[in-house]
Amino acid sequence: MQNSLFQFSDHNQPLAYKIRPTEFTSFYGQDFIKSTLEKFNSKNCPHFILHGPAGTGKTTAALILGHHLKLDVQVFNAVLGGISDLKKILSHIKDQKNLYQKKCILFVDEVHRIHKAAQDALLPYLEKGDFIFVGATTEHPQIVLNKALLSRVNLLRFNSHIDESLKKILTKGNIDLNIDDDILDLIINFSNGDARFALSKLERIYESKLEDREEIKTLLAQEARFYDKKSTRHYDVISAFIKSIRGSDIDAALIYLAVMLDGGEDPVFIARRMMILASEDIGNADINALMVANNAHYAVKNLGMPEARITLSQACIYLAKAPKSNSAYKAIDKALDIVKNRSTIEVPTHLRNYHPDKMHYKYPHNYEGNHVDQVYSLINENIYKD
Repeated sequence: MQNSLFQFSDHNQPLAYKIRPTEFTSFYGQDFIKSTLEKFNSKNCPHFILHGPAGTGKTTAALILGHHLKLDVQVFNAVLGGISDLKKILSHIKDQKNLYQKKCILFVDEVHRIHKAAQDALLPYLEKGDFIFVGATTEHPQIVLNKALLSRVNLLRFNSHIDESLKKILTKGNIDLNIDDDILDLIINFSNGDARFALSKLERIYESKLEDREEIKTLLAQEARFYDKKSTRHYDVISAFIKSIRGSDIDAALIYLAVMLDGGEDPVFIARRMMILASEDIGNADINALMVANNAHYAVKNLGMPEARITLSQACIYLAKAPKSNSAYKAIDKALDIVKNRSTIEVPTHLRNYHPDKMHYKYPHNYEGNHVDQVYSLINENIYKD
């Protein structure tokens, strides 16, 4: 079961696969990651979770680590393989250790796809050091992985490639293709720091014999926009959208709205988030804000796309232009904090539904200005401030 990912004899393999480096010296970008992993040997190497955007070198780094440590790398892809496949690999690793005293690296790609129970099943192996565990994920480890697993691994964050490292990678891939440098620069501009994307587009441009710059630019623009409703990108964009409205930046809010709509985001989800914002960030500074957001939610549910984009735009612009106040948000949270940090809060006897003291309740409408001073709460704290 020797890992075969270092064999490049198949000419049908993608370009990114063919030029994958086997040594840290030819691993471009991620200098901190490279210097960290190079320090270890087979006896002192800890467990790792490699996390960061796609196409930044996580799998390549794991495989080079195996080559660097002179250890067999057993690869398990959590998307393609099931728990039975993982058990077979674990059994093989255990045999290698017990029969031949050979240590292995277990590399789990897309580790966030492993069921929580399966993550727990790995813990005894990690605890005993039966193998060196390396996982890779594009998600935030603290969100998608068990705390017990996280406590046994080290986290290494991969960043999107900068233009300089992408240029080195593309130049290496371009040795036999001879694509013009200005096209390489164009690919870099649309790659969002993703080396795999850049190499795949370089290969496609070569194989399609594309030469017209505008045609290539259109192709890259169409395929470069990434949006996944189940990934961190989904949360990042909606977060930026809400923060832009809160900050009254209409143009930025509309850009993020367009990003979500272009990516196929559920328009009802967007409308719901604007309803929350209307109360949290505008509140009584503009009493119409919640009504606008609520009506937009109703309209979007009944219209659907593409017409719903207009309603969402209208609501987005209104909320971004509206005066802002978070007093309602702060007030209820302070009230809840008071309630949670006290024993049962008693209702004054004259305010209770059935009580002999009810006769002492003062009905405000019987007084001038429809107001009368009386005790409404036994909590003597100033909760609401505007």
